[in-house]
Amino acid sequence: MIFVTGANGLLGSKICNMLVENKQQVLALVRKNSDLSLLEKIRDNITICYGDILFPEEFEERLNEVDTIIHCAAVVSFHKSDKELMETVNVNGTSNMVNLALRKGINYFVHVSSVAAIGRMAMAGTVTENDTWQHSNLNSNYAKSKYLAELEVWRGIEEGMNAVIINPSVIISSDDLTRSSGQLFNYILDENKFYPTGSINYVDIRDVLNVIGKLLNQRKTNERYILNGGLVKYKTLFEEIAKRLNKKPPSIKSNDLLVKVGLLLERVKCFFSGNKPLITKETAQMSKSEIYFSNEKVKQELNYTFAPLADTLDWTCNQIKNKNN
Repeated sequence: MIFVTGANGLLGSKICNMLVENKQQVLALVRKNSDLSLLEKIRDNITICYGDILFPEEFEERLNEVDTIIHCAAVVSFHKSDKELMETVNVNGTSNMVNLALRKGINYFVHVSSVAAIGRMAMAGTVTENDTWQHSNLNSNYAKSKYLAELEVWRGIEEGMNAVIINPSVIISSDDLTRSSGQLFNYILDENKFYPTGSINYVDIRDVLNVIGKLLNQRKTNERYILNGGLVKYKTLFEEIAKRLNKKPPSIKSNDLLVKVGLLLERVKCFFSGNKPLITKETAQMSKSEIYFSNEKVKQELNYTFAPLADTLDWTCNQIKNKNN
């Protein structure tokens, strides 16, 4: 049986669907009162386990028949107010799962991290799995929490746990346009006018699932793998999305002054709406980056080929149009 944390999330739910398709038994960890809509189609084919990774004693006994843990649960945020929450959930929660895996003698542990956890000292260049964390103001609070979470996994490996770490870039998916990469598509649907100056690393969610499937079969351990389909300019990405969604692409290049104005307007809008701003200082800084996260290791060691951007956008935009219709 495979235990999936964060099973009702964007990636976690897709992993559960993949496992069900592969005839695997799934124990899906979700918190009480969670939205399970992304698990609706496979609800009768999985076992729901209610619990919180901050309180592993709530579900420890349920892991007696578990062979593998896929740890997806995490808080993703680029808002200063969520710093403490990310430290608690991403770091302490991962520590709890590692300790639980060691106590239960779990055979295999897949930790879903992020390219953000590798860290960087510059706004451009190439980053590989061999690059070590560098303390820098270029690293977001989210990045720091994911780096510290990885340290917990490496500790578990030193204590005898068979584990692998995957570091996806921005995962392209259409399941929820209000979160993660879905906001990029929503930005185009709303026909916003501005585009960032930098580039974005992206990966098709189907590629992430395929690599996880390969790792479950091959049981690679004591390794980390960057999962990245490529690097593309925001301007190009937005134009390609707009073309597929029959929308006007952003046409005005943002500069420092426009970013400052955008930050101010976002704060005002969110003050009245009660929502968190889409644009923050961290996201504004990241949008100017030209860093490329190399995918050579996973391509060579797992003999894997990532989907071309055109295929990813065709598939994703078709799903969005079908939902809207």
